[in-house]
Amino acid sequence: MRLQQLKLILAIAEHGSLRASAQVLHVTQPALTKSLRQLEDEIGAPLVIRTPHGVRLAPAGEILAARAGTALRELEQARADIDWQVRHERARLAVGLSPVAGILLAPGAVARFCARVSGVRLRIVDAVFPRAQALIRSGEIDLAIGPLPAGEQGSDLVAQPLFESANVVVARASHPRVAARHLAELAAARWVLVGPLGGPGDPAGLGWGAAGVKPPEVRLECESFSTLLAMMSSDDLLATVPRGFLERYGRPMSLVELPVQDELPVTTVQAIRRADSPLGGPSRLLLQSFVHEARFVVKDALPEAAPGPPALPDRRN
Repeated sequence: MRLQQLKLILAIAEHGSLRASAQVLHVTQPALTKSLRQLEDEIGAPLVIRTPHGVRLAPAGEILAARAGTALRELEQARADIDWQVRHERARLAVGLSPVAGILLAPGAVARFCARVSGVRLRIVDAVFPRAQALIRSGEIDLAIGPLPAGEQGSDLVAQPLFESANVVVARASHPRVAARHLAELAAARWVLVGPLGGPGDPAGLGWGAAGVKPPEVRLECESFSTLLAMMSSDDLLATVPRGFLERYGRPMSLVELPVQDELPVTTVQAIRRADSPLGGPSRLLLQSFVHEARFVVKDALPEAAPGPPALPDRRN
């Protein structure tokens, strides 16, 4: 079985046409057909089904395509690691960060990574759930640091818990209910949804049932935390945000934490990556830097995050 044959199966899966697959692979259609027949003889089963509208993968072809994709990604990653480690070629990395991860971990983790590793261009992407998971699955980012709601991991992702982030209810200091001590007092207030539905910034997840009231009606939705700060500093709105975010950015904008005594949810911030592709050299070192920062900077770091991934030797040019 040759690499070109694996690429052939993936091309057929994507294009549904032998002619289009041959064009993409820069081979003639007769040569592609011959290679396909040789692969079917080796596998001992038909890999494609011909239809009036083109071709599609047979069951055996679908199984092979799933494994072929993983194998080719692994080989590409191995090539990139070799280029970085041996040939000193420049590598590129992309990491997606949630707001709380960007505030608490990114400055120290990125500085530590850059001090240990040279020849790497790092791109930081603002990525909250569920965008972060979509970017990992598509290969647009190598790693994501942020919350992962229960039931959203999937078998294709690996999540390593780093630390727990307490959520707090905030408002501007002049809000008429700034002294409220119970959620029931806030059910009729104007609330902001921060980020996606079901995420840490969704007020519906604050435990209104236990407080004996219905969840409040959301009056405003904000995807950007910078927009949230601007809106809340000039209007009587309530929102739930990570305490670290409030301490770093909210208090200078005259936002305060309400003394709510009801139990509020705690968000677990995790390092998330693909399960079918081990992290390469630079990306593994980047993860180590975030694990280290969580252990020594965040007071609620989780013990299971301590070991981290296996160490790699530093390479300084």
